Amino acid sequence: MIDYQAARLSMVDYQIARRGITELAVLEAMAAVPREEFVPEALRDRAYDDTALPIDNDQTISQPYIVALMTWAAELKGGHKVLEIGTGSGYAAAVMAELGGRVTTIERIASLADSARIRLQKLGCANIEVISGDGSAGCEAEAPFDAILSAAGSRTVPPAWKEQLAIGGRLIMPLGPFGDQQLVKIVRTGKTDYTQKTLVAVRFVPLVGGTC
Repeated sequence: MIDYQAARLSMVDYQIARRGITELAVLEAMAAVPREEFVPEALRDRAYDDTALPIDNDQTISQPYIVALMTWAAELKGGHKVLEIGTGSGYAAAVMAELGGRVTTIERIASLADSARIRLQKLGCANIEVISGDGSAGCEAEAPFDAILSAAGSRTVPPAWKEQLAIGGRLIMPLGPFGDQQLVKIVRTGKTDYTQKTLVAVRFVPLVGGTC
């Protein structure tokens, strides 16, 4: 029988800390969330593999390192308001919520949103709201956000996401055509001013929505 806690701690050490992400809060969040609860039953023995894994509806749960990298780059702190685009199984939202903020996560596939909502409630993640809808439009009702993180890639940055960032807010997303994406960090430095930094090459599912 797999010792999931031991596997989780090993994942944090070898896959995350030894790759340079050493911020204690991020490492503790990754160590606290049981990734085996977010993957299909048949893949639980691979829950802590250094790779993305398939979930329902031809979607994926991201590689643990990428979840940690995005969380670290977003500079999440207690009290922050966070928007996630692409809930999937809910794993990344659970990690972000461990850092003490309020997470609103949007999933376009209703069945995934429903199952993620049930899973997160079962695990006691009280500071996460799961919405079924078009993530490309963001969530204007809850804006502005201290951070926006997208689990889907786009050739361009959806205007709504930039508009819904608070001044000083961070947007972490895969940018570029499918197969040639870069994970970028965009910071809103003023009303119409933004900076952009490339973090790493990635491969995410394409963003689907009315404003793409």
